[in-house]
Amino acid sequence: MTDTPLSLAEVENLARTAHEGQTDKAGRPYAEHLAAVADGVRARGGDPEQIAAAWLHDAVEDDALPAAWLAGAALTERTKAIVRAVTKRPGEEPEAYARRILATPGALLVKEADLAHNADPARLAVLDGPTRKRLTEKYTRMRALLGL
Repeated sequence: MTDTPLSLAEVENLARTAHEGQTDKAGRPYAEHLAAVADGVRARGGDPEQIAAAWLHDAVEDDALPAAWLAGAALTERTKAIVRAVTKRPGEEPEAYARRILATPGALLVKEADLAHNADPARLAVLDGPTRKRLTEKYTRMRALLGL
């Protein structure tokens, strides 16, 4: 990559724009989740590359940005690797997903912040009972697979 990597403010703006109009399972603007994960990474001592990855952690998975965009993006290779690591692949087993996260330097912290926000009792409380139960079990299992 010959370009200077995007600044965190540029990455944030890009992520907010890419996810514009999307909402989370509770109907909240999706950018709130991205901001919470980025803040969680920062609070856990994450570096700028990890914070950038936090802003973009769902962009490819949610089709907000194409995978081809990520390949050519003005981001560090480490940031790209973290985004790729935390991007779930269709039909992928949780164990394989967890192994990829654990094998990618810097990715575990981003996923930890993501899971912390996803499992926030206040966020889960607004969901219907079956959805809340399913997601709680899913997040608990992933935390166990990641050793968190």
